Amino acid sequence: MNLFEESKKYIPGGVNSPVRAFGSVGGDPVFIKRAHGSKVYDINDKEYLDYICSWGPLILGHADEDVVNAVVNAAKNGTSFGAPTELELKLAKKVVENVPSMDMVRMVNSGTEAVMSAIRVARAYTEKDKIIKFEGCYHGHSDGLLVKAGSAALTFGQPSSPGVPDDYAKNTLVAEYNNLDSVKKLVEENKGEVAAVIVEPVAGNMGVVLPKDGFLKDLEEFCKNEGILLIFDEVITGFRLAPGGAGEYFDVDADLTTMGKIIGGGLPVGAYGGKKEIMEMVSPTGPVTQAGTLSGNPLAMAAGLATLDKVCAPGFHKNLAEKSEKLWQGMRDNCRRLNVNYAFNTIESMGCLFFKEGEVTSFKEATSSDTDKFAKFFHGMLKQGITIAPSQFEATFVSDKHSDEDIEYTIKAHYNALKDL
Repeated sequence: MNLFEESKKYIPGGVNSPVRAFGSVGGDPVFIKRAHGSKVYDINDKEYLDYICSWGPLILGHADEDVVNAVVNAAKNGTSFGAPTELELKLAKKVVENVPSMDMVRMVNSGTEAVMSAIRVARAYTEKDKIIKFEGCYHGHSDGLLVKAGSAALTFGQPSSPGVPDDYAKNTLVAEYNNLDSVKKLVEENKGEVAAVIVEPVAGNMGVVLPKDGFLKDLEEFCKNEGILLIFDEVITGFRLAPGGAGEYFDVDADLTTMGKIIGGGLPVGAYGGKKEIMEMVSPTGPVTQAGTLSGNPLAMAAGLATLDKVCAPGFHKNLAEKSEKLWQGMRDNCRRLNVNYAFNTIESMGCLFFKEGEVTSFKEATSSDTDKFAKFFHGMLKQGITIAPSQFEATFVSDKHSDEDIEYTIKAHYNALKDL
């Protein structure tokens, strides 16, 4: 049976998230049956070395023993209560203790829900309607944030989505990532109407695009001076760059921060938090409605706690960065050996090879990449048993389960795939 063809009869496009369909690289997606450590195995038990890591959550690799045990033990006590638990308190304390800009946090079920809720709170707190986002940054699929978005919207050439009313989208203003002047211009044109600026501190959904030196600090200062809230979307970078996320890494004090992925250890989760006076706008303390039947789900909380216990341990990020740098340096060496000048952006355990020459510091530069060449490279890696994201505009992730042997093999496979181009 062709599982993909069968799936398309019952699921739109045969997948439950667009980029999984291999639409931008061609071919049929690989159906995964199981995974462990740095490896995933398809329905025929073929082994692949995995650098998708479930799109970022699996910083500890697949089926980490401590995470699995935590989930199993939690499940034995019940899978959902719709009532407060000690587990959600423990995870909330863990997050707040590690993220310098957070006084309080609210658990939700996805990154999309976290961002949607944070923006609602920002609008209520400031009593203003408009927000500024950056072209190519992806903040989930809620209405109003699919305006010039990244991730799947970018992969499939849909920078905005049908079904979003014009009257709603008009409150979303779009600036250029790494260009503070574009933010200032929008604020000037919409004086007194902007509630918040939301940004991926490291853009991870148009490939990996790093902030220029000073960009985030200058953005923080400008927002404070203008009375505009700064929202960091750390669904990807939260606990990946540092225990305190990008806020700690770049020493920026965001007013609100959204998280997901790693804080759930591979289970569905999201969170948003920030300054106490802002978060106390949320019901039942304040008037802003936000609720969820499965928010603070005990399985996700248990997985998140087990994950953060390891991720926040002394030396974890240093060791992961050193491991990752071996891979990134090997790939850079391959490009030099083959005399190709592709842009290669990396930070800690996140990386992206763009098939273009010159820097990639913006949406425009990212989208000038040769996506046909990337598709051939993708399949070249897949044939050698390595899974990377099936899109030029997504990140490659390293986990702590990737061994020296894994990295050495990946560097060789990378060389072969580039050479074949």
